[in-house]
Amino acid sequence: MPAVQMADPFTLEATDLQIIRALQIDPRVPFATMAAVLGLSEPTVSRRYGRMRRTGVLRVTGVVDPGALGQSQWMVRLRCRPGSGAAIAEALADRDDVGWVALSAAGAEVTCWVRSRSQEEREDLLGHKLPRATAVLDLESSVMLRKFLGGRGHYWAALTGVLTPEQEARLGSAGSPFTESAVVVSRSPHLRDHDEKLLAALAADGRASLVDLASAAGLTPGRASRRLQTLVADRVVHIHVELSPAALGYHARANLWLRVHPSKTKSVGRALAEMPEVGFAAAMSGKDNLHALVRCRDLEELFAFTSDRVGALPGVEAAEVSPIHRQIKQAGTLLSGDRLQEHAKGHRR
Repeated sequence: MPAVQMADPFTLEATDLQIIRALQIDPRVPFATMAAVLGLSEPTVSRRYGRMRRTGVLRVTGVVDPGALGQSQWMVRLRCRPGSGAAIAEALADRDDVGWVALSAAGAEVTCWVRSRSQEEREDLLGHKLPRATAVLDLESSVMLRKFLGGRGHYWAALTGVLTPEQEARLGSAGSPFTESAVVVSRSPHLRDHDEKLLAALAADGRASLVDLASAAGLTPGRASRRLQTLVADRVVHIHVELSPAALGYHARANLWLRVHPSKTKSVGRALAEMPEVGFAAAMSGKDNLHALVRCRDLEELFAFTSDRVGALPGVEAAEVSPIHRQIKQAGTLLSGDRLQEHAKGHRR
């Protein structure tokens, strides 16, 4: 695989892509294990990972799933007065309960995911603050009904084949990486104060050592390890590898709003989940009953993908392609240009 040149002198080499792929398979894999699988030295793996993190290519972070806590998740589209979209998007991105923010329509439309941990927080944002904002002309909100792809459920097309099947197996990869899931589970784990502190530490660094997690949560390393395993098993949190799309050569991103025949929603959602261009896909309430986030190398590739592949899926009755003008926030990370920023403490509600 050829090297990927970024906007500045930093170039992603084949070794960097292998490290990224290994992290997608196991985000907390020890550097020593990764080095042994990749045939590299541990200092080399550690140094190259550190460089990619410092330059905003990647971040490993713990992302809380409100569905596992019995809370719904909402996709919100805001149409704003000309010139006001960026300020609204940045204010939303500063909130802990908003996990993904993008500007479309030349900056006049803001899309975001609201994942409030309580009904009161969600109603305050969607029912009071946003509708009363003078710059907001229109607001549409849809609840997520089923997630076909998201979290750790996808690999980037640019990373296909960078590891051999044997290497992936040694890192723990087995079977399909695509995981379809219900959005809200009936069993809601009770989080204690030390769990909240553990989750906050993971949000700052998903690869934090057990010693550091234990110190942050006021636990012993052994108990911190057990709590982490339980929280992951209960889907309260997943360890997510966030990547800069531009770092891997993807410069055209878009929201797809699909109107699908109800009997074909599952089949279309599952088909999208198998496409490497798709980073997220979910069934939604409303007339556009399926939403997907796609990323392509350029607009020509985006056109071919949406017209030839998505448009040809049985059951797709209409599709709106909304190119992303500027990404403000990804799963839990702010962006500066095309680069991921380090975790910022003290976000507002």
